[in-house]
Amino acid sequence: MASLKQIRQRIRTSKNIQQITRAMKLVAAARLNRAKMRVEEARPYSQKMREFMESVGGAGDLPPHPLLERRPVKKATLLLITAERGLAGSYNTNLLRKAGDWLKAQEFTVNLFTVGKKGNVFFGKRGYDVVDTHTVPTAGAGLDDAVEVTRRIREMYENGETDAVFVCYSRFYSPIRQTPEIVQVLPIEPPQSEETSEDTKAKSDYKFEPQPDELLSLLLPKYLLTLIYQAMLESSASEHGARMTAMTSATDNAGKMIADLTLTANRARQAAITKEILEIVGGAEALNG
Repeated sequence: MASLKQIRQRIRTSKNIQQITRAMKLVAAARLNRAKMRVEEARPYSQKMREFMESVGGAGDLPPHPLLERRPVKKATLLLITAERGLAGSYNTNLLRKAGDWLKAQEFTVNLFTVGKKGNVFFGKRGYDVVDTHTVPTAGAGLDDAVEVTRRIREMYENGETDAVFVCYSRFYSPIRQTPEIVQVLPIEPPQSEETSEDTKAKSDYKFEPQPDELLSLLLPKYLLTLIYQAMLESSASEHGARMTAMTSATDNAGKMIADLTLTANRARQAAITKEILEIVGGAEALNG
């Protein structure tokens, strides 16, 4: 059994840990509020872009564009968005497992473009081909980060270094629910609306201003940026939500540990006092005898 001194040392250590986890919980909660607002503000824009792409796709055959070019997939790229650091519960683990299972299931060659340190370290140590990596601030990815990642991804696709690009990210629902997803972003395929019947398409009559090729040159890069930026925002909110939940649980567990150790220390102290009293009483009786 641990001595009273050791138990008190454990109590002090547990209190220090509780202070750290409580501070991390408060920081994560503040960052989550900002990240959640950014996600909610970006979703309407992303939805409008999707609706606009549905409308353009309903106009019939689109003029050629590098981002629309479809070719046999011999080599693909997975854009994996993880966190820069841990202490976020199962957030990183779920993403790494999702990406690992997907990589094993593919018949073509896949290289990795990682956003966040965790994905780069995990797959880099396991011999996967990590062609590029991008670090993001601990507060979360911004538009500049999305622009830089989109630029690199677009260059890889247009130069023929990859035939398809997929994004693995965590979709944010709530602080206790984040779902890893993998979606294809290149080549761009106009989203299909629910009304895809031939009659509906036949009734569509479009007049382009400016010309279709000029319109696509403006629209498609922005649509690709929107997809990647939305994924990065969702991932940032998911990370902060997972970290806040994990630190809340850690703080509560530290409190329970402190209570249990305090009770154990009190019992040990009372046992020591009782032992001393018995020794004094026994000594006095021996002197009287």
